[in-house]
Amino acid sequence: MKMNKKALKGLLRERRDLIEPADHGLTRPSGPGRRAAGLSQQQVDELTGRKPNTYYRLESGQYPSPPIDYLEQVGRLFGLNEQEWGSLCRYAGIGDPPFPLNPETGLVIPGVWQEAVDGISHMAYVTDASWDLLAYNEQWAELFPGGRVPSNTMRWMLLDDDARNMLLEWKTVWAPLVLPQLRAALAVRPDDETLQQIARDVADDPDLAPIWEAGGAHIHPDGDERPIHHALHGPGHVTMCAAMPLTAPGARLIILIYHPGEKKAHTRLPMLRSRRTD
Repeated sequence: MKMNKKALKGLLRERRDLIEPADHGLTRPSGPGRRAAGLSQQQVDELTGRKPNTYYRLESGQYPSPPIDYLEQVGRLFGLNEQEWGSLCRYAGIGDPPFPLNPETGLVIPGVWQEAVDGISHMAYVTDASWDLLAYNEQWAELFPGGRVPSNTMRWMLLDDDARNMLLEWKTVWAPLVLPQLRAALAVRPDDETLQQIARDVADDPDLAPIWEAGGAHIHPDGDERPIHHALHGPGHVTMCAAMPLTAPGARLIILIYHPGEKKAHTRLPMLRSRRTD
């Protein structure tokens, strides 16, 4: 993959300027011509334990194929999020990053997501990469008896007795489509203790074990339509929209569009495409 020198310099310079030298026990250089905010290039070398001009070579695009451990050092020092980490690796010519930069990747999202979810008129919620609930709106809480929302939506969908009544046609419609999502998540996060425990409980469940062993390729619900029993509005079905916060790979925003009454056979809405004309 070819290095993008201009984009690399822009990203690194912008993030370097945000780092206060005093936060690392250093003073801001004040020599001739030094007016820029943030760390100097020499200070980056000092803080990363590298030879002089190592960082200069990186920021200026004169360091072909920089080692991934050095990019990791710089990324952590500059406080990059996962989206910026991916950009750093690609701009440096490495390609997609071989591992997440932050240990909490997929487990935290910017706080503004709660306000965003509150502003959605349909049922909506956000879970982290382990399917633990991070944010939800009032409409989604109303789906559950007494507004008692589950702490982990994957565990609830698969192993909760109430879910098996609320998620209509659970054994034939819901479980066979949800289990492959769990398998796919474990492939990406094999050390995730929450997902591991859910998988163990699934393997011990007499209803789920045969479906789990059979496998399945369905790994996301985006665009799916499934039957459900709403605590307030009764039987109906939901059309599901799924998206991912860019700073939290593995986390997911789910929007459920509820339609009351018996599901009617229909053709799925056409895909949306750009309206631009050549």
